[in-house]
Amino acid sequence: MLHIIRSHLNELAPYTPIEPYEVLSARLGRPIHKIIKLDANENPYGASEKTQAALAKLAFPHIYPDPESRALRNSLAAFFNLPMGNILCGSGADELIDLILRVILEKGDFVLSCPPTFGMYPFDTLVNAGQIIEVPRKEGFSLDLPVMIEVIQQMKPKVLFLAMPNNPDGSIPPVAEIEELLSYNMLLVLDEAFIEFCGEGRLGVEASWIKEVLRRDNLIVLRTFSKWAGLAGLRVGYGCFPEWIMPVLWNAKQPYNVNIAASEAAITSLNDADQINETVERICC
Repeated sequence: MLHIIRSHLNELAPYTPIEPYEVLSARLGRPIHKIIKLDANENPYGASEKTQAALAKLAFPHIYPDPESRALRNSLAAFFNLPMGNILCGSGADELIDLILRVILEKGDFVLSCPPTFGMYPFDTLVNAGQIIEVPRKEGFSLDLPVMIEVIQQMKPKVLFLAMPNNPDGSIPPVAEIEELLSYNMLLVLDEAFIEFCGEGRLGVEASWIKEVLRRDNLIVLRTFSKWAGLAGLRVGYGCFPEWIMPVLWNAKQPYNVNIAASEAAITSLNDADQINETVERICC
């Protein structure tokens, strides 16, 4: 037997995925329509009618997708009034989390996370040969900022991941705390997977830090179509990145990472934002 696996992966615990409807149906012996699934925060309303119609008429599924996702990035740039050159799309925000760590971490580098929170931060850190530092949240799920600052000053993590709002509790750190964290020499990644469900206005823009990326060299904001647009099964996410990191991200990413169906569904969702926001209101109420 060949012993050629990277040594740090021998001790890696696998990520525990969420089971889909068909697996649960077979296991429980219950039809899918009698199962209510709440374990992955999936949008129970699914994709909008316009999005489903666009998928039904999908053209050219036999052709590889645009490796630069130009149509989707152009739509996102217009939607948020951001430069297209700062936007990168991925197979879910999960791919972008891994990509960031793949291009940033040397073996043994530290990444900071604040549990309870999204489990992919420590998982991808360990996959990429980094070391995870966890500063648990205080009672009420607020950040333990004094301890975080002590850890940042002593351990000098390269990356800090913060879910905004946090998964699982929905908390958002005060602006002053984010500003404080941005003052240190590390990359702050704000994962706004659920941002559309907080704040007022279209897509929760008031609560988002996405436009701040343009004037911060150490800030990345990630977003996804999984929750807001009900496209979790199509795996499409995006992020706004500082200019300095974009060239290496383009070099390191998989070439055809956003498939044609995901791109078309995401573009149609942006054009159907008002209808989708009505669904968001129903979920929040």
